[in-house]
Amino acid sequence: MGVFKIDVNNLEWIGGQKDDPEDLCLHGNVKVQIGETTFEAIGTVSATALYLLKTLTEDKIASEHEIQMIPCCGFFMIANNDLTEVDIIGCDTGTDWSVIHVGSNVKLILANGQEEVVNFKEYQKEVFKFADKIEEFYLSCSQKILPTDEFDRNGYIAFWNEWHIRRGK
Repeated sequence: MGVFKIDVNNLEWIGGQKDDPEDLCLHGNVKVQIGETTFEAIGTVSATALYLLKTLTEDKIASEHEIQMIPCCGFFMIANNDLTEVDIIGCDTGTDWSVIHVGSNVKLILANGQEEVVNFKEYQKEVFKFADKIEEFYLSCSQKILPTDEFDRNGYIAFWNEWHIRRGK
C-alpha cells in the first residue's frame, strides 16, 4: 500500500501573530509525503484541515477553479442555509492534489500525474491527526471574536459546524 503523511508547523495568524482573537484563519507550513514525493507549502491550514476532512467522504478533483488542498489564502467562507457546510474562497495560488475513493482505498493524484493508492483507514488516521493538531491550536488561543457582519459570522460558524460533523465530535 502507498504512503500518505501530512504535518504542519509554525502555526500562526496572519502577520505572524501567535494569538489573534479577530483572525479566523490559521496559517502554517505544511509538509506532505505522497508515495516517494515529499513537498512543503505555506498556506491557510485551517482550510486544508477542513478540505482533508471533506475528502473522507467525498472525492476532490484538483482544479484551477476550486480551492486547493493547501490554499494560499481564504478570503471568505460561504455558509449553506442551515450552517452545516461551508465553501472557502481564496486566490488561485496554492498546492493541490486529487483524492478519489476506490473501494477501501483512496487514490491520490499529484499535478505531475503521479498516483499513489493508500489504505483508507491509514489515510483517515493521518487526516484526523492533522485536523486535531489544527483544532488544538485554535483551542490554545484566545476565544475568537465573531464578526459583526452576518455573512462572515455565519461562514465561521458553518466552518466549525461542518468540521465537527465530519470529525465526528
